[in-house]
Amino acid sequence: MERDILTTKRKALAINLDPTIYGTIAEIGGGQEVARAFFQAGGASGTIAKTISAYDKVFSDYLYSDGDSGRYVCLKRLQQMLDAEYKQLIDVLNSERSPDKRFFVFANTVETLNFRKDNQGHGWLGVRFELTKQGAANEVVVHVRLNENDAILQQYTLGTLGVNLIYACFYYPKSPTLFLQSLMDNLSTDRVEITMVRMGGPDLDYVDNRLLGVQLVKNGMTPAIFFDRYGNVQEPDDMLYKKNALVLRGRFRPITYVGFDILKTSYAHFKKNALFKPDNTLQICEITLNNLLEEGELKERDFLDRVDLLNGMGQNVLISNFREFYRLVDYFGRFKHKNLRIVMGIPTFVKVLDKSYYANLPGGLLEAVGKMFPARTKFYIYPALDRNTGNIRYITDITIPDDVMHIFHYLKQNDLIVSLTGVNEQWLKITSDEVLSLIQSNDKRWESMVPKYVVKTIKQKKLFGYSG
Repeated sequence: MERDILTTKRKALAINLDPTIYGTIAEIGGGQEVARAFFQAGGASGTIAKTISAYDKVFSDYLYSDGDSGRYVCLKRLQQMLDAEYKQLIDVLNSERSPDKRFFVFANTVETLNFRKDNQGHGWLGVRFELTKQGAANEVVVHVRLNENDAILQQYTLGTLGVNLIYACFYYPKSPTLFLQSLMDNLSTDRVEITMVRMGGPDLDYVDNRLLGVQLVKNGMTPAIFFDRYGNVQEPDDMLYKKNALVLRGRFRPITYVGFDILKTSYAHFKKNALFKPDNTLQICEITLNNLLEEGELKERDFLDRVDLLNGMGQNVLISNFREFYRLVDYFGRFKHKNLRIVMGIPTFVKVLDKSYYANLPGGLLEAVGKMFPARTKFYIYPALDRNTGNIRYITDITIPDDVMHIFHYLKQNDLIVSLTGVNEQWLKITSDEVLSLIQSNDKRWESMVPKYVVKTIKQKKLFGYSG
């Protein structure tokens, strides 16, 4: 669908001149930039019932959380704002409104750069709005990361983004692709990243929020998207806050007994860590977007099948556009997590130490190693089967070029790479490619190579080319 990209002022004016749109704008922390955009466009009296900026934390608690203080820039506070403002809008104005009037509430809670510039600007924005029926409210929630190095510029960005979000809710509700693209109108990823979008409600129940997340990564609006074990799109800041993370990269097409054993043994090893607690440790299966592309086209159904299988096995899923592991590690460095463990097999680790992968870095392999092993980060290495000899290969058995051997010894002597033990040796001969080939050729041997839940789901839904 072709569309004209309107300026922020024209979008605000279009909403102001629509006699059916009427509501409240509530903002915390980042100023009143969204409300300002509507007032400056002209005609705002036909659109805005109330604006409010509960800048003082005591006022914010009093208005939105019954005095129960907590984190202010978080999804919970945004939901409290939407709940309170929408209820007030209905209580005060519902009996007086005309049949064609559609109420909305826009809210945001944002942290911009402080005076010392030692924090990361980010925030939550949301709209609760009526689209086709009064009283049947839809809701869109967005999390953003503000990248500009100036608080005033971040406020301008916030104003533009807020107008884009309200405009998209009323003008692009039936086209999720245009909805997402329009959020970045008159903006760039140098200024802002959209790290999460969640849509729901009677007019938006057709939307699959997981695919929205993939589109964010595919369109370059964010480098990664996070799904919890229940398949819900989550903001990584909240998911990883003061958590330990064990991350396994793979294609998972499908997850086999080997993948299952890697998850099991890495978790068992980390349980020995003094900082381990069951409720503060996340296992995460990461899939790079490069592995979801075939002939330049994203196979959306195939993607959802993998996420469903991993979620069914209780796994969180991260979809990223990171090709190199140092980029993955750097991404986790954004968040206030505790420990990070990257889990991989012997063949992958050998590639990690291959100098040819880092020709784009001025410091080459040395620079990459520095980026891959910041504080509280280790690599867990799962053994492999040597098909020629039938022997199991651990990290002490791998062949490394002489000019890289000193790096390997450094990592090993400083306990930055850990060899996983206690593995199920009978499963080491299983490969994902072989399993997929057997599935597609209706060879039942694959059923002994994947967990029973995976077998049952593949058969029921006829996944990955299974015809039965």
